[in-house]
Amino acid sequence: MNSHVLIESFAEFARSKNIDRPTMMSILEDVFRTMIRKKYTTDENFDVILNVDKGDLEIYRNREIVDDDSEDIWDFDKIPLEEAKKIEPDYEVGEQVAEEVKLEDFGRRAVLMARQTLIQRVKDLERDNLYQQYKDQVGEIITGEVYQVWSREALILDKEENELVLPKSEQIPKDRYRKGDTVRAVVHRVEVINGTPKIILSRAAPAFLERLFEQEVPEIFDGLITIKNIVREPGERAKVAVESYDDRIDPVGACVGMKGSRIHAVVRELENENIDVINYTDNLELYIQRALSPAKIGSMKINEQTGRVSVFLKPDQVSLAIGRGGANIKLASRLVGMEIDVFREAEDYDEDIALDEFQDEIEPWVLAEFKKIGLDTGRAVLAVSKEDIVRRTELEEETVEDVFRIIRQEFEDSEEEANSGDAQ
Repeated sequence: MNSHVLIESFAEFARSKNIDRPTMMSILEDVFRTMIRKKYTTDENFDVILNVDKGDLEIYRNREIVDDDSEDIWDFDKIPLEEAKKIEPDYEVGEQVAEEVKLEDFGRRAVLMARQTLIQRVKDLERDNLYQQYKDQVGEIITGEVYQVWSREALILDKEENELVLPKSEQIPKDRYRKGDTVRAVVHRVEVINGTPKIILSRAAPAFLERLFEQEVPEIFDGLITIKNIVREPGERAKVAVESYDDRIDPVGACVGMKGSRIHAVVRELENENIDVINYTDNLELYIQRALSPAKIGSMKINEQTGRVSVFLKPDQVSLAIGRGGANIKLASRLVGMEIDVFREAEDYDEDIALDEFQDEIEPWVLAEFKKIGLDTGRAVLAVSKEDIVRRTELEEETVEDVFRIIRQEFEDSEEEANSGDAQ
């Protein structure tokens, strides 16, 4: 392989990878100088002249002519007069010799190795550029095209055809992709695995929702409104706490838009995710009330030392506070940074039974779990949903159902005895 073919093939490959000309020249010279050092130990007295456009390469070895008997003849930059005369008979001691070295002089193996090194250097540079490009874009939205869909992830190509990964865990559960679909996602993180950068996208991260709001709400983009916190159950529900730095701007109204025009665009992108936008406040009690929207709270007890809040609601508000699958109360807890326990407000009961009365039928450790969350009577247990108890304790759903069945049966038996007594 001559120098013309080598350089031309490398230049074409480098251009296909969008490597600029100065970088291309630098890589070429560096590789050729490495070849020189391997053959001649040093490259200090060599000139490498490249013309990438024409595919030309010239390598010159520069040495000073010394007398044949001189002690300097073994120096890398010296050449004996007798040897110099073989290059040009007219040479004399003290003159400089610029001897051209052909690529072929390095041997076929060295040239093939240079070719492989050039290709590898471009690939390394390409990987490094990809890493740097996306490292600076973490948290930003990018648009790509679905190239391949597997069970655990989807392969996305950006506009430069770089390969990005959208894992199943970072997709919205309702997302269904086919090859050729356009997808928007946020750059979640950039990892380096065995020297290769892996760009991981996300549509489930709070940052994705935050960037969507920035795109749809100019006041957020301009910094007049700030997003204090975002919590999500992707595809199901999200809560966004916002605050305005301008008293004339209603942050919630600005985010929702006229007739919901702004938030609808976000909701559509998130596969109809239900988004609650609430006004942030430093008043913790008021913040908790807003976080549990749309439920209306009767009263609450805040224990900042344990990080727990007990809220009391009317029976018809409990299901609203908990939400489908407990989503509303989970998100509210994460939004305010405290564990929220929901209780029905006490009603006038004719009779109640202490949990300790059920020790013959219910394991003591199970009863202890109920007492940990403030449920120490039968009526108190029945006033809370099974889902809420499972979430707040270490108990399995089947165990909670058994407890409910036992307590209900006891109350039914008590009512039958009472009715029987009244009839007599």
